[in-house]
Amino acid sequence: MFRKVLVANRGEIAIRVMRACEELNVGTVAIYSEADKDGGHVRYADEAYNVGPARAADSYLDHEAVIEAACKADADAIHPGYGFLAENAEFAGKVEETDGITWIGPSSDAMESLGEKTKARSIMAEADVPIVPGTTEPVTDPSEVEAFGEEYGYPIAIKAEGGGGGRGMKVVRSADDVEDQLESAKREGEAYFDNDSVYLERYLENPRHIEVQILADEHGNVRHLGERDCSLQRRHQKVIEEGPSAALTDDLREQIGEAARRGVAAADYTNAGTVEFLVEEDPSRGPDELLGPDTNFYFLEVNTRIQVEHTVTEEITGLDIVKRQIRIAAGEEIDFEQSDVTFDGHAIEFRINAENAANDFAPATGGSLETYDSPGGIGVRLDDALRQGDDLVTDYDSMIAKLIVWGEDREECLERSLRALREYEIEGIPTIIPFHRLMLSDERFVESTHTTKYLDEELDESRIADAQEQWGTDAESADGDDEETVEREFTVEVNGKRFEVELEERGAPAIPTGDVDTGNAAGPPQPAGGSQDESTTDVAGSGETVDAEMQGTILDIEVEEGNEVAAGDVLVVLEAMKMENDIVASTGGTVSQIAVAEGDSVDMGETLVVLE
Repeated sequence: MFRKVLVANRGEIAIRVMRACEELNVGTVAIYSEADKDGGHVRYADEAYNVGPARAADSYLDHEAVIEAACKADADAIHPGYGFLAENAEFAGKVEETDGITWIGPSSDAMESLGEKTKARSIMAEADVPIVPGTTEPVTDPSEVEAFGEEYGYPIAIKAEGGGGGRGMKVVRSADDVEDQLESAKREGEAYFDNDSVYLERYLENPRHIEVQILADEHGNVRHLGERDCSLQRRHQKVIEEGPSAALTDDLREQIGEAARRGVAAADYTNAGTVEFLVEEDPSRGPDELLGPDTNFYFLEVNTRIQVEHTVTEEITGLDIVKRQIRIAAGEEIDFEQSDVTFDGHAIEFRINAENAANDFAPATGGSLETYDSPGGIGVRLDDALRQGDDLVTDYDSMIAKLIVWGEDREECLERSLRALREYEIEGIPTIIPFHRLMLSDERFVESTHTTKYLDEELDESRIADAQEQWGTDAESADGDDEETVEREFTVEVNGKRFEVELEERGAPAIPTGDVDTGNAAGPPQPAGGSQDESTTDVAGSGETVDAEMQGTILDIEVEEGNEVAAGDVLVVLEAMKMENDIVASTGGTVSQIAVAEGDSVDMGETLVVLE
């Protein structure tokens, strides 16, 4: 077993992995960006290392900085959690090549073959796993998309090779949309996954999203731990997951599980992973009818990592999947047969996102947890990293916690979930708890006849607004008080080990900005990912400014200086919270200045374009 594991992630998943390590008597190492220096995962870990500034590309995604931190800490393994570098085959390969450090996850070769969707489709087809009609080679030219549409019809899904969760996926509904959607999918693939390769699939109109949890070891054992139903999604992002699915017969459930095992075995895959499928829903199916063994299901993708919703499977199987990951990476053999896997009761996971569901699920732009009173009681589990008084970090994903509820059957699980959500009190930031409470009274969700398109295309949005008004708070708290906070940094040595110490003083006199005689004291530490100079945009002229509505990264600039634009024209494409956002002109005018460049990180309120 390992001595010390560095968790290359943040927030609740970092703490989830650290808890598993603690139960295995393994030491834990956290990494953190400047934005996360007060993060819960930093407080929980045995030791922590700064890997760079807030921008993820300069910290959590910096391969060298993360590996350097592991070496400094003398860690002998790295667990990536999910997101960030979890499915980055290049990073996994670098870890594998580093003496004395083990990668807790599938091999980089397996990640590459299954992480790129066209390769994965080929492997699954050879293993007799049903796949949606599509391409097995990357697509580069609009004419290829048009030819596919002529053969299979529209709509078509254009998907990024390294994508997932809807990121890098665009739907083409006619030949007129091909060029724009192809370029957008390639751009998202490059921005999110450093890979602009895309492929095509027939777009299913009424799918359920069913995924199978897999464990595989280095001794040839492959086990599936049952399925999860992740059909309640918004813009391809899951919001509620449950297991087992309430829509499948046992025969269909067994078919899907065995297909997942075959595919993973054919890929020579080890460690944990999830095989995702699309199951064609019958729109005429009643709540008392189930989808039988003749139902069409198709391979979607393999997630070569632990999933956000792995907790659902843990609750109904009693297996700790993260501990199994660690044991498998340490060379241990799976100690149970497929026939030993049994399912007890029903579990649902609710993603607690810092978003206002009534405002198109807009992410919070700041605030602090004035009140944070979490639920408890039998059958209630909470995975989080925040505590009352913590400031909300908005530089990354908007999910702040996961509420997982277990019941002896789905009816009890739904009732217990409503009780837990009523108990969950958060003030100071908006959350989607009111939306979750609404879903527990929604007929389609309760009957489990919904599809992945239900939220986007069928749910009456006024119901969300009513729920937010009745049960929610959308007030983002202001800064705690008007006292100036002064930070002082010191370098100290204890028993020969170097520590960087930061002290905060409220109401203290400001630290002089000129040269200060510090004697022999060391200066403040520089982040491993390099530093960023702070600057403000120099706006020329007196025209109307178009400002960023949220923190994000500039993906594309659609105009040039001197262009005439009309109200509603797209000026800039801004990536924020894993989604592309079109920044449009509110009035017509002439572009007199473009204040940003592609790839720039911008803060909320920063000027992007000036119109005259």
